[in-house]
Amino acid sequence: MKGAENMSHHSYTFSFLLVLILLHPTLSIDVNMLSSTDSLTISSNRTLVSPGGVFELGFFKPSTLSRWYLGIWYRKLVEKTYVWVANRDNPLSTSVGTLKISGNNLVLLGHSNTSVWSTNLTRGSSTSPVMAELLANGNFVVRHSNNKDSPSGILWQSFDFPTDTLLPEMRRLSYDHKTGRNRFLTSWRSSDDPSSGDFTYKLDIRRGLPEFFLKENDFEQERSGPWNGIEFSGMPEEGRNYVVYDYTETRDEVAFRFLIANQSIYMRLTINYVGSLYQFTLIPPSRRWGVFLTLPTDDCDAYKSCGPYAYCDLSTLPRCNCFEGFHPKNQQQWDLREGSDGCVRRTPLSCSGNGFSRLKNMKLPDAKMAIVDRGVNLKKCEERCLRA
Repeated sequence: MKGAENMSHHSYTFSFLLVLILLHPTLSIDVNMLSSTDSLTISSNRTLVSPGGVFELGFFKPSTLSRWYLGIWYRKLVEKTYVWVANRDNPLSTSVGTLKISGNNLVLLGHSNTSVWSTNLTRGSSTSPVMAELLANGNFVVRHSNNKDSPSGILWQSFDFPTDTLLPEMRRLSYDHKTGRNRFLTSWRSSDDPSSGDFTYKLDIRRGLPEFFLKENDFEQERSGPWNGIEFSGMPEEGRNYVVYDYTETRDEVAFRFLIANQSIYMRLTINYVGSLYQFTLIPPSRRWGVFLTLPTDDCDAYKSCGPYAYCDLSTLPRCNCFEGFHPKNQQQWDLREGSDGCVRRTPLSCSGNGFSRLKNMKLPDAKMAIVDRGVNLKKCEERCLRA
C-alpha cells in the first residue's frame, strides 16, 4: 500500500506540473538553434535565445506602422535594445513572415512566400544538413550540423554584416584588401525606423594611416585620429582597465574590435540616428545602460573646425589657435570665432632655418592624403620633410 501511495503521489505531481506548463508557456525551454526542418513565424511568436539568455532573435515591429523585421536584441532589459537587423531596408509589409532554411541558405519569406531577405550563399551542396544557431556572444551563424564546434565550419554569420552596433568579439569593422569590402556601422533612419540612415562609422585606409571617420552621407563629421600603435589617438582614454581595443593589419585585412576584460559586463558601440557614436555599458543586475564614452566628446572633435595650420584647445578663447609662425587667414572671421579658414605663414617658407616644434597631447593630424613610409624613424622622417 505504501508503494501504491507513493506512485499515486508521483502521478498527481506529474499531472500538476503538466497543467502548470500548459497554463504558463513561458516555462518552456529556450532554444538557440533552428534546424533544416524547423521555422520561425511572426504568428507563432517563437524566438531563439542565446546560451546564457543574454540575446534573443525573432520578429519585431518598432512602430505603429505595419513593418516587421527580423532582428537580435538584448533579452532582459527594461528598454528593448536591438543590435542587428536582417531585413532593415526591406521590411515585411504584413504580419505574415517566416524564417526557414532552404538548401544552404537562411531565407525570410513574406506574403505569398516571396523572399525579402536571404543569406545568399552560393556554395555547393553538402550531404550534411544546414542549421542556424544564435551564439552566446550574439552572433547568428549558419553551419553544417556535423561541424558544430569548428569556426571553419561557419558558412555565414551576422557578425560579417553589422548594422548600427558593434559587439565585443565582433571583429567586423574592417577592410578586406582582397575583395575591397568595407564593413562599417550605419545608423537607423530614426528612433523607430531601422532602415539605413545618413550616418556611418567607417575605417578609411585609402592612404596614410588608417583611422575611423564618422560621416553624414559623404561629409566627414568626426574622426578617431590615426592608429599610433597602441590606440586611435583621438579616442578618450578612460576605462582601459575594462576594455581592450584590438587593431590588426595584415596583407589581407585591416580590422578593429574590442574585448571586455570582465565577461559579466555588457558593452556595445552604437551610432545613433542623430550622428553620435556611443559606447554603452551595463553591469547586471542593473537593467539600464550607462554611457562609457561618446563622440563627439567636445567642440574640438568637429572635423576641420579650425582649418589648416591651426589647432583647437578647449582652454583658450577663441578655441582655434594658429601654430607658431602662422597667423589667421581671415582675421575678421577668426575674431568672430569662425576658424574654418585656418592660418597662413607669417613669412614665406625659405630653404634654410626651418624646423619642427613639438606639440603635446594632440590628436594626430588627418593623414588620409599623406604618404606613409613605415621603414623610417622620426629623425629620418624629419630630414626627408625638410628636403621636400
